[in-house]
This record gives sequence, structure tokens and C-alpha cells, in this order.
Amino acid sequence: MYARPFIDSLDFAANGKQIDAQVPVSELPRLLDLLDNPQGMLHYTLQGGLDNLGRPVLDVSIDGSCQLRCQRCLSGLDYAIQHEARLMLCDQASLDVLEDEEEDFDGILADAHLDVLALLEEEILLTLPIAPKHDLGACQVAEGKNKQEGEPHPFAVLEKLKRN
Repeated sequence: MYARPFIDSLDFAANGKQIDAQVPVSELPRLLDLLDNPQGMLHYTLQGGLDNLGRPVLDVSIDGSCQLRCQRCLSGLDYAIQHEARLMLCDQASLDVLEDEEEDFDGILADAHLDVLALLEEEILLTLPIAPKHDLGACQVAEGKNKQEGEPHPFAVLEKLKRN
């Protein structure tokens, strides 16, 4: 089992701390439902700091790959994850104001016990396609055949009726 890192987000940002680590894809439970295969590692960097106005921020960088399930053929689809984000740490009132304004960055609630992997998982989920698919022509679907048993597809009979 992988040890989940927790940070005091405001202290982390104010002191310019950094985490540079890897996490197995299998340790991200909300991501598992979307995957065809839970194998793989993701490299992440979490850097605390202050923006040019002195506000606390977290810079998140995630690199790696995972295997999603293609929505056409239901087989594995390698998907590269390369994501960078700057997240401003806010209290609830500041976060409400930030959401009303159209800023170029996102805000999250400052937390004295922030789960780093939950933050990474949320960032990854926001970047994934809604319906991942192979490029056209790259799917492993056999026209009119049952992929698993080589038998005619159950709806192939309807194709014959349609022609008559």
C-alpha cells in the first residue's frame, strides 16, 4: 500500500516547499472506473509558492500515461497525461469571489490537511476525455462478428432483414 501524502497547504505555499514523487495509477480509486488496466506510474511535482500579488499558490505538474477504455471497441487505449496547473489557495469567501470573476487560474480551498493524491486525482479527472476513442480505423472491432468467440454478431440477422 502506498503512503498517502498530506500537507498543510498554506504552510507548504508560504515556505516554497516541493514534492517530487511517483504514484501508482492503482492508488487513485476514482480513476480506476475509467481505466482498462490499472497498471502504470504517474510522476508528479507539487510546488508551493506565492504569485506576483503575494497570494499562496500550488503549481501542479503530472506526467505519465494510463490505459483508458475505448468507447468504440471497449479495448485498451493508451492515453498520455501531461498536465500543469496553478491553483490559488483561498478561503471560502475568496473562492466565491474568484468563481464570479473570470480569472485565468483556478482556486481551491486552503486546507491544513490537504490530501495530495486526491488533488492529483481531481486534476487528472478534469483533463480526461469524456468518451475516449481510438483514432478512426484503429479500433479492433470486427464488423458483423462477435469479437470474443468468432461467431456472427447477434444483430447480424437484422442486417439480412433490412436488405429484404
